[in-house]
Amino acid sequence: MVNVYEPGPFEGRALRWPVLATIGALECRLAETDAEVEAAQHLRYRVFYEEMAAVPSPAMREARRDFDQFDEYCDHMLVVDREAHGEDGQPLVVGTYRMMRDEHAKKAGGFYTSGEFDITAMLANVDKGARLLELGRSCVLKEYRSKPATMQLLWKGVMAYVARFSIDVMFGCASFPGTDPKEHALPLSYLHHFHPMPPETPVRTLPHLYVDMNIIPKDQIDPKEALRGVPPLIKGYVRVGACIGDGAFVDKQFSTTDVFIYVPLSGMTTKYRERFGLST
Repeated sequence: MVNVYEPGPFEGRALRWPVLATIGALECRLAETDAEVEAAQHLRYRVFYEEMAAVPSPAMREARRDFDQFDEYCDHMLVVDREAHGEDGQPLVVGTYRMMRDEHAKKAGGFYTSGEFDITAMLANVDKGARLLELGRSCVLKEYRSKPATMQLLWKGVMAYVARFSIDVMFGCASFPGTDPKEHALPLSYLHHFHPMPPETPVRTLPHLYVDMNIIPKDQIDPKEALRGVPPLIKGYVRVGACIGDGAFVDKQFSTTDVFIYVPLSGMTTKYRERFGLST
């Protein structure tokens, strides 16, 4: 279904922060003004709707921004190129990530992810007092996707955010391109068999949306070959210890096949904890 939400004020952002990380002319920071949030939304529109095959609402098409009812409750991570400028003369936003903590999800009426996956048992069974962070709407400008620094800065920014708010668990939706899961039979089956959710925190695609990822038997899968077909973002999650929910969701609005990602920070490997500056 095409989202018909009308954009509003952005109330959920954290207080002003310094720059979180830099590599050359690129810097990572949180959006601090409505204009910066809108710049992230313009980038999302450019990537999801103009480059890819997502279907915008009339309001989105007119504004040339991707937005929904969750944006005002989220923090928006930006990677900015200080040496490139947009039409407004401001440094160009070349990457973005959307993040929502559990206290903001309560104000928003829930998590975005719950529209695709049943996360009830996960929310009920995580340790009491655990701090949760939902990640989503990640994208990078096409010209910058071949530059490893862009995604590295987004990850470093997320980890700085995790440390600042003492986050225990990250989760969210991540996507394969296209709406035919059979085109991704090998990597989807690999994720299903080799990276399942812990039994105490099960997550499953909502029953009326469920698409089985168990397409190829486990004993017929070469993990190295399967990983080649996993999108870079999902591959990054897997490398830091992510688990994958049961079943995929075909998102016809965004022309993607989505999987559920669950990353307990306590399970992150020492290698990656040290890389992102987290204590061991």
